[in-house]
Amino acid sequence: MKDLNEVSTKKLYEIANEIRKIALKMIYTAGAGHPGGSLSIAEIIAVLYFREMRIDPKNPKWEERDRLVLSKGHAAPALYAALAMRGFFEEKYLMTFDSIDSILQGHPDMTKTPGVDMSTGSLGQGLSAGIGMALGAKLLNKDFKTYVILGDGECEEGQVWEAAMSASKYKLDNLIAIIDYNNVQLVGNILDVMPLEPFSQKWESFGWNSIIIDGHDVESIIHALELAKKSCGKPTVIIARTIKGKGVSFMEGKYQWHSKAPNSEEFELAMSELESFK
Repeated sequence: MKDLNEVSTKKLYEIANEIRKIALKMIYTAGAGHPGGSLSIAEIIAVLYFREMRIDPKNPKWEERDRLVLSKGHAAPALYAALAMRGFFEEKYLMTFDSIDSILQGHPDMTKTPGVDMSTGSLGQGLSAGIGMALGAKLLNKDFKTYVILGDGECEEGQVWEAAMSASKYKLDNLIAIIDYNNVQLVGNILDVMPLEPFSQKWESFGWNSIIIDGHDVESIIHALELAKKSCGKPTVIIARTIKGKGVSFMEGKYQWHSKAPNSEEFELAMSELESFK
């Protein structure tokens, strides 16, 4: 297999766009799902699964693999798209998303889906699970990294900050949290529901390294991950500024598309916009 570190930035953008198209098709076919937050993490997922993470699709439970916890589990379509594209399971399963007997449930289920490292869905809990994985690696002298993707609305949960304190206490420099900071949550804008700023300084006051990036810029994501891997004695949070519904004009920045399947007309329009990607 080609060294994933050689995957070009152009190719990663193409992969991210494909993730968006697959995720939308899954949601449309199921008649349910969360398009906004699935589209906003496409570049992040592309970089992690097609360049950054040490994984083996033929051996999903490989003990030396890097781990990923999708704490914002409602963005599962983006994760499933990447897992299928990497070969963890056949792509024919994608269109069974959210069916009662499917291996691809509405939120990630580690007992059903190859490549899923943690079952998630109840927001605020994923960082705690990631801390357990990272601490376990330290205790067992393993060198794998643990990545946790959180939503910005999710960071209004108190458990996130309890977990942040714990990660700092145990000096988990093998833990990297990535915040999908798209400024929109279920019922409105973050600023209106529960403002997070000064966000970066809050993480730093809890003992974390903090890096702010454009979450749709592949080179910025790669650079931030490289900095995070060089951290010594501290966990790192990457605050990725993104756009809810990125890539589909009528979804972008709209809380109404947090949890809503497109109808036939909307789906065709969305796909036509994504098909025009260069």
